[in-house]
Amino acid sequence: MKLVMVLMLAALPLYCYAGSGCAYLEGVIEDTTNPNISIEQFKNSLEEYIPDDATSKAVGEFKQCFLNQSNETLENFDAFMQVIYNSPGCVLF
Repeated sequence: MKLVMVLMLAALPLYCYAGSGCAYLEGVIEDTTNPNISIEQFKNSLEEYIPDDATSKAVGEFKQCFLNQSNETLENFDAFMQVIYNSPGCVLF
């Protein structure tokens, strides 16, 4: 399960690096940290990347980790991500 999560997180920046832009990655991160988006909605938005039940379970657990956080923690995480995106010379891969 942990390997699936790592691979999922590694695949998204590669998708952006391939020339599609990072709007997709930013949208996924936004959905991940948004407490108003349910686990099912989150899974549906990533449907094309979820090939089996084990991956679906891992994605659900991943989202649940963020749902368990306070709004303050989620805001701090979003601020942290903005610092990373806006850092000069920052390259995801």
